[in-house]
Amino acid sequence: MKQGDLVVRKSYGGDVLFRVATVQEETAILKGTDYRLLADAPVVDLSVVGDPESSAAARQARIKAAESTMKMQTQREQQIMERELQQRAQSESQPYFEVPGKVLHLDGDSNYMRKSMQLYTQMRVPAHGIYVHESQMADLVYRLLPQIKPDIVVITGHDGVLKNRLDDDLHNLASYKNSQNFVNAVRIARQYEKSKDSLVVVAGACQSHYEALLQNGANFASSPGRVLIHALDPVYVAIKASYTSIKDTINLADVIHGTISGIDGVGGIETLGKFRVGLPKPKTTLTGVKPTV
Repeated sequence: MKQGDLVVRKSYGGDVLFRVATVQEETAILKGTDYRLLADAPVVDLSVVGDPESSAAARQARIKAAESTMKMQTQREQQIMERELQQRAQSESQPYFEVPGKVLHLDGDSNYMRKSMQLYTQMRVPAHGIYVHESQMADLVYRLLPQIKPDIVVITGHDGVLKNRLDDDLHNLASYKNSQNFVNAVRIARQYEKSKDSLVVVAGACQSHYEALLQNGANFASSPGRVLIHALDPVYVAIKASYTSIKDTINLADVIHGTISGIDGVGGIETLGKFRVGLPKPKTTLTGVKPTV
């Protein structure tokens, strides 16, 4: 057993595929490959997986991810079609242009960061992504928000409920591996921008303290049912916010059920979208000048 090995836990029936982060004596620290779960397990309880596709849990997670991505692309195509029909109905000769909301994405996992940025690029969402340990996120949020000036900030990584917590003590932040770090970062974001419609905050990971994240200012958070959430669930929420018109509130049922984890994995509050339309479309982009929108 060594760092980087793909493994499953025998005692859990191989329910989640993990990558070994570190091995400390007879215990391995594990990070989910598809779910944002941080766990530890005795080395003797682990089975090495040679081929990720041989893991039924991993295959199922990827099927669900593909379905969610397809749904999101379909909705985006419908949005474009409706906009074009509206433009023709209004006899507008000038082509419009679109300004989706800009995302700042902080991630405690470098592999998830890469996958997240690929999806943002695929969906043409302007995004700035940074891999940073969960314990350093609050400091980075403090420094980056004034620089990046995003419309949406995603604060995510790995989390989990501690095994040695007091019985049923799920209301205590000390019972979670990283929820306190996420809460600290959310607080800093809300000190920077108090309006939940001016800055949309998406926070949390697997089994995170959902209530604490919302109470401290998150618009969307995980996990109401203390369940595992897929690595891309926070990204789906951010993209939905990015492409929902500033005239409309984000459809809560639509965005939550569009995630892989569903209602037990992600929840939130009514929030205005960040998508804008402009007219007429600029003919050129000035060389060396970065857009301000």
